[in-house]
Amino acid sequence: MRALPDYLASGLDVVLVGINPGIRSAEKGHHFAGPGNRFWGLLADAGLTPRKLEYAEDATLLGYGIGLTNIVARASRSSSELGRADYIEGRRILADKVLRFRPKAVAFVGVTVFREFWPELSSERAPKRIDCGQRPETIGRTSLFVLPNPSGRNVHYTYDAMLTHWQDLAKWLERNRLQPTTFD
Repeated sequence: MRALPDYLASGLDVVLVGINPGIRSAEKGHHFAGPGNRFWGLLADAGLTPRKLEYAEDATLLGYGIGLTNIVARASRSSSELGRADYIEGRRILADKVLRFRPKAVAFVGVTVFREFWPELSSERAPKRIDCGQRPETIGRTSLFVLPNPSGRNVHYTYDAMLTHWQDLAKWLERNRLQPTTFD
């Protein structure tokens, strides 16, 4: 298995952040390569890409102002295989990437990845409900969103319910696309 590359550049509209690569994605060398994953359909149906891309076209997202990375680079069969140390290191690395590349927005692809990035928002004793949509928190001046996880394992959301949140991100990006990002 090979490590998946990050697709990052300065000035992106949004960076989509997954938890970590699944085994199939790592074997194929491309993000969101699982056969039941709805990621590529959601991107197209939300209007973030002009057509449904195949997972092997993941590098082309940069041309649409979209970056891709994960909070943890290590592939696993399930995120339950990741440990506390994986997330501690991943939080630091992800924050550094966002501060370095300064996209307009970061969209966490799933509530779980957002919780792992921002663990103080919930605890085992009193987990706080995390809703999908735009968040009040930021990384520097980068806006944050939480999207439903498009994995076929996510039975909490229908496709249409997921799509609504992905469309909300697309609308926000459209409103903010023409506004220059200033970080000084």
